[in-house]
Amino acid sequence: MPKITYLIISFICFFLLCFALFLQHVGWLGVHYPPCPLCIFQRIGFLGIALSCLGAYLISPLRKSFHLLAIIFALAGLAVALRHSWVIAHPEVSCGIDPLEVFINQFSFVESLAFFFKADGFCSTPLPPVFFLSVPSWSLLFFCVLFQNLTTSGWSLFRSKDNT
Repeated sequence: MPKITYLIISFICFFLLCFALFLQHVGWLGVHYPPCPLCIFQRIGFLGIALSCLGAYLISPLRKSFHLLAIIFALAGLAVALRHSWVIAHPEVSCGIDPLEVFINQFSFVESLAFFFKADGFCSTPLPPVFFLSVPSWSLLFFCVLFQNLTTSGWSLFRSKDNT
């Protein structure tokens, strides 16, 4: 994969995180989107991909390691987004105020960065779609595209003897 692609993927993930913060704090069409525990895990997935790709861009000798780390974050985010989409489709299942939310909110970095990491929403809350899709569906779509891109490009990266 060309080195600049890592930077592009990183910027895409940072943009998605900024958009999530916009939905949470400013809102979309008058509706605020409070993050649930699964939303926070998806944010961690996008943040992990962004930082891993940024590391792959900046530190060439460790490119394969950062690339593998980005694939792992993409796969984990894909699994969480798939679960979140399933919860939205089955509203009788909830993961709102449960041990997972308490577990997430107890960490000191969550307390210091509460605007970004604090889970205070319900996973099964029916919120209006953003550009015709629910937020978990958008996350699922982006995680699928990122995972596919990283794995296909990773195939050639790990087969080649040159890391550049």
